[in-house]
Amino acid sequence: MTLLSIDDYRLAFDGFEGTAHVLDGITLDVARGETLGIVGETGCGKSVLARSLLRLNPAPPARVVSGAIRFEGEDILAMPEAALRRLRGRRIAMVFQDPAAFLNPLLNIGTQMADVLQGQDSAGGARRRPAREVRARAAALLASVGLPEPERLLDARPHQLSGGMRQRVLIAMALAGEPSLLVADEPTTALDVTVQAQILALIAVLVAERGLTLMLISHDLGVIAASCARVAVMYAGTVVEDAPTATLLGTPRHPYTKGLLAALPDLDNPAHRPRGIPGSIPSLRQPPPGCRFHPRCPIATARCSVEKPLLREVGDAAPSEAALCDEINPMPRDLGRLASRDGKTAALHVGEEETASPRDLDSAALGGLETALPPQAPPPSHRVACHYA
Repeated sequence: MTLLSIDDYRLAFDGFEGTAHVLDGITLDVARGETLGIVGETGCGKSVLARSLLRLNPAPPARVVSGAIRFEGEDILAMPEAALRRLRGRRIAMVFQDPAAFLNPLLNIGTQMADVLQGQDSAGGARRRPAREVRARAAALLASVGLPEPERLLDARPHQLSGGMRQRVLIAMALAGEPSLLVADEPTTALDVTVQAQILALIAVLVAERGLTLMLISHDLGVIAASCARVAVMYAGTVVEDAPTATLLGTPRHPYTKGLLAALPDLDNPAHRPRGIPGSIPSLRQPPPGCRFHPRCPIATARCSVEKPLLREVGDAAPSEAALCDEINPMPRDLGRLASRDGKTAALHVGEEETASPRDLDSAALGGLETALPPQAPPPSHRVACHYA
């Protein structure tokens, strides 16, 4: 059952220097209970898309050009303010990437938790709870995200907590309204590797225990691979590839996705040298015509510079795969090898391509990457936006 549906969504930012076409024709469906990862370079529109789900992009300068975003059948873009207040936190909750920026340094954690809980009650039309009941609920939420001594932490201020603890506080706040969809916008960016792993493990446990639908946004393919059953790759405001995680990492179809994987180091192969993608992200005030990736694409043709590719299904079995490129040749099937017996954990080993046509990009060597996938079956869809997929 589809929980969230984004249909041909286009968003622009108007400014003195011109209009930036930030999101261009985003189309995504997220099923109830699914874990979707959004990955891409900085500036590709991941966070703007996440904020669009709650209409948090300030307008102006933000302006919806066209499209629809539906949650449980309701169009978020057409909701009145009162309905938006009921949506935010209670049905869709968001965990932001910098907890220090979203926690008031002058107020203790208990006061800020109480504000969230009372705000949720007010939006839902519930009675105002006594302060003692609110404090008990806040302590229970902190305990549910693995914070020790929650009663003591309620009296602490943000600067007295570590980065990982502050991030757990934000997750607890996001869970206060018992949402159906949790949007995590780069929740591990400012954390060290050990704490990153703890936060990702916490999110996985919460998703499983509470039956949450998860949209995880990151520029880190390793984080996405460890947490999501499905991945959508964004480039310059467009979704260029959308596939189950194992399929995308093992047999990527879009040149940009292949380039991202080729840029990763291979610790098991010292001879491997990561390869960057030539050029830089285009200006969104003057995006290139046709495919936005074509100025950097090694397989681009004249068609790519005039005709925008549609996100379409690709693969051997229909519907099994989809990509946004009309020039793609499939990568060899033996390039990616996934070993999994229980359906939950897959070890991915991708080696160098032995024989490649002129249109094929070299693949990345990702030997030993462990992918812990949620227990649900990934959707049988691989979409690619390329004329030659």
